[in-house]
Amino acid sequence: MKTSTSVICIGELLIDFFCTDVDIDLVSGQNFEKQAGGAPANVCATIVKLGGSALFSGKVGNDPFGYYLKNTLDEVNIDTSMVILDDEHPTTLAFVSLKANGERDFVFNRGADAFLTKNDLDKNRMMEAGILHFGSATALLTDPFQSTYLNVMKEAREKGKFISFDPNYRIDLWKGRKNDFVDLSKKGISIADFVKVSDEELMIISGMNDIREGIAALHQIGASVVAVTLGKEGTMISTGKNIEIVPSIKVESIDSTGAGDAFVGATLYQLSNKAEPRQVLQDFEQVKKIISFSNKVGAMVCTKVGAIAALPSQEEVHQF
Repeated sequence: MKTSTSVICIGELLIDFFCTDVDIDLVSGQNFEKQAGGAPANVCATIVKLGGSALFSGKVGNDPFGYYLKNTLDEVNIDTSMVILDDEHPTTLAFVSLKANGERDFVFNRGADAFLTKNDLDKNRMMEAGILHFGSATALLTDPFQSTYLNVMKEAREKGKFISFDPNYRIDLWKGRKNDFVDLSKKGISIADFVKVSDEELMIISGMNDIREGIAALHQIGASVVAVTLGKEGTMISTGKNIEIVPSIKVESIDSTGAGDAFVGATLYQLSNKAEPRQVLQDFEQVKKIISFSNKVGAMVCTKVGAIAALPSQEEVHQF
């Protein structure tokens, strides 16, 4: 991996089992479709699909599901040399069904991803990367992964690495622990150069109902640049000095799964091609161009079913 063009994403890699039966709960569901899941893996896939270089670091079980996940990343040319196959814990599994009223029935069987420790990481290799992205939905839930995650963020920042952070709130995972999510997210935000949140995550973390006030609160915590994704409206981007909504393109949305991850991946891909990403973020006109491209990539993902399968190539983005 080349230092100037490499991105390392640390987090969970898991199996999503989606119930294909219509309007039914998991008690009665019979048919399930297996898909590779995990936000950091989606970010990696976006970067590679656009022509960049990305490495995924995480832990799966030394079992058929773990091999399936590693093979899935290998097939899209993500560097999997830091994917750990755990002999003691099975691959993490999530089971999801959707009811007609929009409510989800969700069961989460946490496995190997929770047990990533500092001893599993090649620190020297990680510190060779230009950008480190922390966008796991599960990393902050429990130790040892929680401590590993935050400690690597701090160490990378101390060594001058560009840090990207996406708190990736999942209500099913944080029931009864929302305050813990807020406290841990603030620790990540305080370290990050680039923070991406949804409007819902912004309200939860900042405690503000106004988007601009919420963004100001994140800057106060320590974030250099904040991107708030607003769905079809685009993205509100702020450098602390300048703030503006960058519009998205109009598409007919079929499946929004992975759109936020694609947005992040497209942003990091563009930043990874710059010698000094932090300096780029000081030029608001350049920032707006970057976000406009990322909005387009995120929107294109919504036009197809599946996260990794829906990711566009550089050529497809320019032709769209």
